[in-house]
Amino acid sequence: MGQFKNQQEAEAAGVYISKIRSFVKREGRLTNGQAKALESHWPTMGVEFQDAPLDMEAVFGRKAPVVLEIGFGMGKSLVEMAENDPDTNFFGIEVHRPGVGACLSEAGERGLTNLRVMEYDAVEVFKKMLPDQSLARVQLYFPDPWHKKRHHKRRIVQLPFAQMVREKLAIGGKFHMATDWEPYAEYMAEVMNTAPGFANTAPEGNYVARPEYRPITKFEVRGQKLGHGVWDLIYQRTE
Repeated sequence: MGQFKNQQEAEAAGVYISKIRSFVKREGRLTNGQAKALESHWPTMGVEFQDAPLDMEAVFGRKAPVVLEIGFGMGKSLVEMAENDPDTNFFGIEVHRPGVGACLSEAGERGLTNLRVMEYDAVEVFKKMLPDQSLARVQLYFPDPWHKKRHHKRRIVQLPFAQMVREKLAIGGKFHMATDWEPYAEYMAEVMNTAPGFANTAPEGNYVARPEYRPITKFEVRGQKLGHGVWDLIYQRTE
């Protein structure tokens, strides 16, 4: 099985290779706090997968622009963004239950009402649940870069994925990516510069300065002290 630890992992990779997915499943153990947060806050903030389009206004109980984040990790940045922008609805998708639990715990402590989360493969959610032109912004921060060349086909940023994102963005909506690995930033720019219906918002070159709405993480601060870079790319749907 080569690089795979077990048959299950090899099969998962096989499925991954056959179609775009937003993740490779890595199970983690829930802390007591995460489990309690899931129990307490899922009924109000959790959204179950369904093979039918969502009514965003019904999901949030109001009409407002929707920002969707793919793979929010432990949710700290997503919660901070939602708290800082109460007039916007935030929708997070993450496959790792501990991250979902941590996000709900933080959001619950802050009393947020403008955040909803799903524990599912984002690609399937895009295909089955998101209405066309329903999103103001899609965020993809620090996705797995799949460093080895033979694994590049597993990267989420590919032309079919870009097309899927474009369909769900409103005209003028933005697709914001960030990575701390320069070769992946170059690859993202290469893909997106050829994706129909998008324009790079960078005034020059391919990258933009980190926008104020994206919180800087402890990981980034630590990296900056070591001289590591982070590259932000923002593409706008034009048609």
